[in-house]
Amino acid sequence: MSWFSTSPSNLPRRLLYGTLSLVTAVSVLLLSPPAVFGFSILDILPNVIEVIQISSMSDEQEVALGRQINDRLARDVRLYNNRQVTNYVNAIGQRLVRQSSRPELPFTFQVVQDDSINAFATLGGFVYINTGLIRRADNEAELAGVVAHEIAHITEKHVLARLRQAAIAQGVLDATGVDPDVLVNIAYELVINRPNSRSAEYEADQVGLNILTRSNYAPIGMVNFFERLLSSGGGLPQFLNTHPDTRNRVARLRDEINPSQAAQGDGLNATAYQQQIQPLL
Repeated sequence: MSWFSTSPSNLPRRLLYGTLSLVTAVSVLLLSPPAVFGFSILDILPNVIEVIQISSMSDEQEVALGRQINDRLARDVRLYNNRQVTNYVNAIGQRLVRQSSRPELPFTFQVVQDDSINAFATLGGFVYINTGLIRRADNEAELAGVVAHEIAHITEKHVLARLRQAAIAQGVLDATGVDPDVLVNIAYELVINRPNSRSAEYEADQVGLNILTRSNYAPIGMVNFFERLLSSGGGLPQFLNTHPDTRNRVARLRDEINPSQAAQGDGLNATAYQQQIQPLL
């Protein structure tokens, strides 16, 4: 008879023996002194616990940490404070958030006074859109496509996953927890200087497109904007200049859209868009 047999007459006895063996092995690990194995399992438990804490961070903790990161970013970026434009961007963002998987998160949308074509996001619902990108968009659907992409990075917890990986790599996890200031510094570095992974960007494209469509924006806006930036020359904008090949990203997005419905929805009126962002023109 094979050792892997699952005969009904033998299965309960095998399960009992297996369970007893597992309990015995764990007991030996927990009770044996470090000299036997060269380490105690208790030595590694704090790190495991801390990783779980970061992975299961509550919304309140995430927002609080995001606010600290936002305060740090405020030293290095200049916010654009024209009420008409900032209220307009916020209205677009809140419309999209209501159709996301985390509508209860208190998202904050801010406009950065910077001519470069860029957008980025960090923990806790903080999204930043450069004035240069707002000017470059032809209509609201195009801008909404970028905002939806950044919202997706937050809803899918991409920054949180990168923060956990970086904290492990830098060895800052210990039994007493991670100093919030350390986490803020790590997260700041991730947001400013390190692009998202290939899989994270593809997922943000896909999830962002779904958010855009559910919000009744014309999905073609997202694709058109990315294609125009790709073909305009002069190098890719920072928010597209990441690991995945942008042409592949655009092709994937276009494949996701039903051609007969590509222009259905709001946001394609260029004149109305220019009126909303007039202070920037």
